Amino acid sequence: MATGLSVHVGLNRVDPARYEGWEGTLVACENDAHDMARLARAAGFETTTLLTPDGTVANVTAVLGEAAGRLGPGDILFLSYSGHGGQVPDTSDKDDEPDALDETLVLYDRQFLDDEVRRAFRAFDDDVRIVALFDCCHSGSSIEAPGGTGDDTRGRYMPEPQQRQLYDRDRDFLAELRRSLAASASADGQGPDAVLVSACQDDQVAADGDVNGAFTEAVLNTWADGTFRGDYRTFHQAVQDALPRTQRPNLYTTGSPDEAFLGQRPFTI
Repeated sequence: MATGLSVHVGLNRVDPARYEGWEGTLVACENDAHDMARLARAAGFETTTLLTPDGTVANVTAVLGEAAGRLGPGDILFLSYSGHGGQVPDTSDKDDEPDALDETLVLYDRQFLDDEVRRAFRAFDDDVRIVALFDCCHSGSSIEAPGGTGDDTRGRYMPEPQQRQLYDRDRDFLAELRRSLAASASADGQGPDAVLVSACQDDQVAADGDVNGAFTEAVLNTWADGTFRGDYRTFHQAVQDALPRTQRPNLYTTGSPDEAFLGQRPFTI
């Protein structure tokens, strides 16, 4: 039988000492992680949950690395993230970012580049299936009052002044990190097939809520305690239909997921 491992990261704030005094307080991200873990356990996954202070780069990469060591052909990884999303200028020579920006997961101690997510995924066997659900802003290709778009909506995005300040501080670090990532990408090859269902497009923001993020709430309602019977495409469409056009969930793939994978009921081990 196939093995399913899942990792669920939820951050209601970040370390202000690492973000120039900004705490990035949110309400529902830890709830999202708990609820995604419950969904995964019900589907047969062995789960790991990392909440706020434990949601560091070292912890996330270590847990994913351990999963890569355990999963083999035919197995599946389910990764969920709820927290802030950010963007930083992409100054590398690669041409895979049409908007010239790298999307980031705003982890507890620093921003985690989308290229770092892809590097973590490349550590998995080529025949491991990877499913990611990201409930954060700017998450369309990162591999919140529900329904609200007014001034009282809490967005899961890092404010522009903080993004500029952190980028100016970390410019040299990011340049060296990208060089390292480019070298490892050349050595590792394409990696496994991954499917990302994200909270919004790269140029949109995701809404926080009092209990769950808007995207996570739509995922839970669509899943309906496991009664959903469609595939990944129909699942994405149903989640998209539950949200306003100001927050349009994306279906994004890396590698070459075949129809057997995309045609499965979501979270099938």
